[in-house]
Amino acid sequence: MNTAPADSGRPVRLGLRENWPQFTLLIVVNVCVGALVGLERTTVPLIGTDVFGLTSDLAVFSFIIAFGVTKALTNLAVGPLTTRFRRKHILVTGWLIGIPVPFALAWAPSWGWIVAANVLLGVNQGLTWSMTVNMKIDLVGPARRGLATGLNEAAGYVAVGGTALLTGYLATAYGLRPAPELIGVVFVAAGLALSLIVRDTAAHVALELAQHSGPAPTGESNGLAHIFARTSWRDRSLRGASQAGLVNNLNDGLTWGVFPLLFTDHGLGLAAVGLIKGLYPLLWGVGQIPTGHLADRIGRKPLIVYGMLTQAGGFVLALALLDRPLLAGVLSAVALGIGTAMVYPALIASVSDHAHPAWRVGALGTYRFWRDVGYAAGALVAGILADTLGLNATVIAAAVLTAGSGLLAAHWITERPRP
Repeated sequence: MNTAPADSGRPVRLGLRENWPQFTLLIVVNVCVGALVGLERTTVPLIGTDVFGLTSDLAVFSFIIAFGVTKALTNLAVGPLTTRFRRKHILVTGWLIGIPVPFALAWAPSWGWIVAANVLLGVNQGLTWSMTVNMKIDLVGPARRGLATGLNEAAGYVAVGGTALLTGYLATAYGLRPAPELIGVVFVAAGLALSLIVRDTAAHVALELAQHSGPAPTGESNGLAHIFARTSWRDRSLRGASQAGLVNNLNDGLTWGVFPLLFTDHGLGLAAVGLIKGLYPLLWGVGQIPTGHLADRIGRKPLIVYGMLTQAGGFVLALALLDRPLLAGVLSAVALGIGTAMVYPALIASVSDHAHPAWRVGALGTYRFWRDVGYAAGALVAGILADTLGLNATVIAAAVLTAGSGLLAAHWITERPRP
């Protein structure tokens, strides 16, 4: 039986059923994490253009770039931080850093304050989201990683989509600021309070280490530089997962900026664009519950490869049906949402499969670094290509890049036997 004594005197067991109270608590925490970043999906680009008078697409997208770069670097720092601090302490610190964000978004006197708020938001998201997913993986053990990550990411991205819809309604009723942003105060307060209740998972990591069949790496092999190199390019499977994660979030960053412009240019109003933008993360979120479970049953690779190809098909649909823009937008959002739901939990589970428990947090931090660099890359690519080649060419480039990423994943990623 997978049990061991804990410092508190309670027996420690690995498994979802055995740890469901803590697992559920962490699910609710990640709802708050996703809801905080969901504040930005609807109102912040409009604040840039309507409140601060920005005319450059690249300038408007600068808040996405600031968020993506900061979150990526924070993800990378999480591995070394967990060697010095407990996961719970890192989780609580992330919430403390996030406290100023909703106030800055609500009352920023200049666009620079919005960008600065996104630096804080990136650190908040890097620490809190990293810890919720790592702690869930710690609790369930290797047999249910796909389901654990699916539930975690589903909670977060359903909250992203739901909050995006809510802030759109509030902005229509009360204006762009401050009402839509101030609901973030509730999310920060709830997330911080619940994180103080969560128990740390160090004992679960120790139990999995004791049961792991392979020898524990020591010395240089546990260092950040070694883990970064191994996850980024030396290990074929980890390399395949990292590049797929980067392209996946590049798609999100790109559509964040391009789709509103593309579909309004073809006659859709803000309500229809809001539907398209809300549908994508909602399907992405809800879909990860069955796809995470499926990843435990049929393996990670099929979901990763076909998920990337499904996303590429979503971009094709966006252009092929532009004479009926609402249909094009909805079908594209459905394909992108389903494709992303297939990929997201399977990628995290695949990285966990190929990383020893002793350096798994570092491997996940490196993977999440490359994945969230995709936000910044997507915003940057969208701004440059849209200005030089036009919106249609930008969407075509995204389709080609995403299909190519899926083919690379098929070539590089291998399945690891699981219990």
